[in-house]
Amino acid sequence: MLRFETPEAMASGRFFWFRDAEFARQTLAGLNPLCIKLVRAIKQKKLFILDYHDLMLPYVQKVRTLKNTTLYGSRTVFFLTPDGTLRPLAIELVRPPMDGKPQWKEVYTPSWNATDCWLWRLAKAQVLAIDSGYHQLVSHWLRTHCCTEPYIIATNRQLSVMHPIYRLLHPHFRYTMEINALAREKLINADGIIESTFSPGKFSMELSSAVYDAVWRFDHEALPQDLINRGMAVEDPNSPHGLKLTIEDYPYANDGLVLWDALKQWVTDYVNHYYPDPKLVASDQELQAWWKEIKTVGHGDKKDAPWWPDLKTPKDLIEIVTTIAWVASGHHAAVNFGQYPYAGYFPNRPTIARINMPTEDNSEEGWKFLLEKPEVVLLRLFPSQVQAATVMTVLDVLSNHSPDEEYLGQLADPAWEEDPLVKSAFEKFNGKLKEFEGVVDARNANKELKSRNGAGITPYELLKPFSDSGVTGKGVPYSISI
Repeated sequence: MLRFETPEAMASGRFFWFRDAEFARQTLAGLNPLCIKLVRAIKQKKLFILDYHDLMLPYVQKVRTLKNTTLYGSRTVFFLTPDGTLRPLAIELVRPPMDGKPQWKEVYTPSWNATDCWLWRLAKAQVLAIDSGYHQLVSHWLRTHCCTEPYIIATNRQLSVMHPIYRLLHPHFRYTMEINALAREKLINADGIIESTFSPGKFSMELSSAVYDAVWRFDHEALPQDLINRGMAVEDPNSPHGLKLTIEDYPYANDGLVLWDALKQWVTDYVNHYYPDPKLVASDQELQAWWKEIKTVGHGDKKDAPWWPDLKTPKDLIEIVTTIAWVASGHHAAVNFGQYPYAGYFPNRPTIARINMPTEDNSEEGWKFLLEKPEVVLLRLFPSQVQAATVMTVLDVLSNHSPDEEYLGQLADPAWEEDPLVKSAFEKFNGKLKEFEGVVDARNANKELKSRNGAGITPYELLKPFSDSGVTGKGVPYSISI
């Protein structure tokens, strides 16, 4: 008998995940708020898309060779309503030509018709399984755990432990190499937990690598640039943080930008103190060797990419270091510590789809079964009991803060205490984070912010800086420590 705490998102009722509004809300305030994009062809900026078509389509035939596993290329379109919330309009599922059959694709829409309503629920479950795999393999593993390793290795190889940038970054690398080694042994290894419980199965790491090759670039890992790249913000000097959000009530972006600005100000104060003359950056041989190794060795497959930032001035250094620190702290916290609260109840975030859509196979027997027992069809699509229990156990562990967790801005390096200017800058950073705790509480209490306030709505606290130990759904550690 396995006993688990009730996941926070489920506390308001077991069927919260049925609602289309919740399905849409979680693209902005859920476990994977990094993939929603603006449909740029529409002038009024009212249509948004969750697009896994091009990335997933090459893997459909491969994944379908696995037992009790299916996959589609998918596109999900949302409409921005006058009250500032998203509403799902349509889901397209696509199977490429395979096994002698032509391409199959179908569009599903919300409906009041009983049969179409169940087909819509099945389509949503297919999309959630795809999104769960992408979240775990890309938003989480690739973009935080994996891509941070080259920064850690280069920092230890090229920077003296007394170097100011080594001291600045050191807290952001705590336990990351250790946790990644454990992940390679137990989670992402062949026939491991990820391969046996997530839709891409044994092709999980191949998919992660393909996305790295096709999509990843260092300059887009900075939060403001990521939002701009997805059409979720535009530069605006008159708006807070210098950005105007396309969706004003976007909790991940709203909270993330406050955290980003506080982090960047701390890095700015620190760098300008140690590099008062701009020429010192270009002449710092250790620093230049560090950045060269990150680009040409650590991320060697992309060493010739034109988008790598130059490292010539303090401004360049501030942007680079803030990006690295953000990925290890805010980005990782946003995609990690909500895993059990949001995905512990697997109907909300199924990690695998086990059967095709009835409309694809279109067999008389399958159609008859859908009409008679639609709920059973949905349960057969969901992960098995063993898969669900395995995922719950793992997510409970991954969502835990350890008792010795070190939170952003909480502990100062002893060397910073000795320098009055650095000490003052760090205390200012710490003060901003404490103030931000109250800002998050106020936002969650604001009835106008419907993506984080309302009946049965889980408050958005994933970027709230501090936390107690355990599964809390909040707290931003310095580093990727779990």
